[in-house]
Formats: sequence, C-alpha cells, structure tokens
Amino acid sequence: MDGVYVFCSIPANENPVLNSVEFAGEERDVYTISHKDTAMIVADMPMQIYHPKKDNLKMHQQVISNVMEQVDSVVPISFGNIFHSRDDVKALLESLYPQLIALFPKIKGKIEVGLKVIGKKEWLETEIYKNPNIEKQQRTVESKSEAAGYFDRIQLGEMAQDFFKKLQAKIETEIHDELAPIADANQINDPIGEKMLLNGAYLVDRDKEELFDQKVNELHDKWKDHVDFKYTGPWPAYNFINIKLKVEQPS
Repeated sequence: MDGVYVFCSIPANENPVLNSVEFAGEERDVYTISHKDTAMIVADMPMQIYHPKKDNLKMHQQVISNVMEQVDSVVPISFGNIFHSRDDVKALLESLYPQLIALFPKIKGKIEVGLKVIGKKEWLETEIYKNPNIEKQQRTVESKSEAAGYFDRIQLGEMAQDFFKKLQAKIETEIHDELAPIADANQINDPIGEKMLLNGAYLVDRDKEELFDQKVNELHDKWKDHVDFKYTGPWPAYNFINIKLKVEQPS
C-alpha cells in the first residue's frame, strides 16, 4: 500500500520541473499538492517507516536540492514523513498554512551552509600539555595503579573538559564571530565527537554566498595547520525553521 511522502513546501505559484526519484529500484513521480497559495512537494511511496539510511537520505535530499535550484522559498520537511492520503497532506497544509506564509518571505533567496571545525590531534595534544597543571596531573595518573589513581583520573578528565571548553570559546570568537555578521542568522549546535570545536549553521542570502565562501576560505588558510574545516551546503534552512510533523504510523 502506498502513502504520500512529503519533502518540502513552496509557494503554490511556483512551478518547478519535478524529476522522478528512484526508491527500491522503482521510479516514483514527484508532484505537488496545493492549499491556497501553499504547496507540498510529494511522491507516492510505500507506507512504511523510513529509516535514515544513506540511500533514503539521498533520495530525500535529491528532491529538495532539485526544487531549491528553481525556487527561492523552500521550507524543508524533515526526513521520513509519510501520510496515508493526499487529503491528509491537504489537511497538513491547512494546519501549517499560517506558519508557511510567514516563513516564505523570511527565507526567500536564502540558503543554509554548515561549518564544522575539527581540531587536529597533534595540535590538540600540544595545546593541552602547554598547561603545566594538566601535564603534572597526567604524570600523577600514570604513576599510580588503576584503582589507586581513580580520583586522579576523574580530576584529569575535568581539567581536559575545561581545556576544551576554553578552546571552543576561542574558536567561536575567532571563526564563528567572523562569519556571523555576513549571515542573516546563525546557530551553534552541539559538537559531534571529542575533537569538534565548532558546529555552526548559517543562513546566508544568495547574494552574499560568494562573500561568505571567501571568508570561510580566509579563515581556513589562517587555521589550516591546527584544524580541519568541513564546509557543507547549500541546504534548505533546516536549522532556522521549526516545523515538526507527526509521522503517521503504517497501518
């Protein structure tokens, strides 16, 4: 049994060319469902729970990326939302209508880019041992048995955590704060992994995309001996839109 999988919402007066998408070896037509001056980009898909596997995520992003190339105001819908019928999607559009018509002008002509800054292992180790107290505590831990050094290891962990917080604050000041004024909005997300020093998202006007890219390149050249940059995008404004849908469970 097929349901209706939703990808994103756009103003109804936009008419992007919608390419079909492949799922489980079968081509699926992508089409629009409209309510007043809003529309949802959808495809008929098997009514099932969608797990965020690589192929599924690629399918989802492929459709949104195609729409973004043609439409200035794209409100992304999070991965995995499928509804029983087209009428259910129309009801969804009706309930979201006030939010969507408010969002379309705010994100018009804007893209999201992401920047993750990851400390290089050798540099992090050099920096942390510049602190004589940490180096001394490390020697204390190494001189004791595992049982005897239990509380010393806890203290060493707390000192290392404090070091990373200070380093993250430094990166925020010297990298994030340089990028934020070029963006229309910005957000620092929780770091992923112990070496990540910044996990930033930026909403950038397309007219300033080149300027933003140039600034990222300048900062990368300044910091490349110490950190790695992972610069991604353009994406729709996932981090700057708060629309949560209730996923329908397959019956």
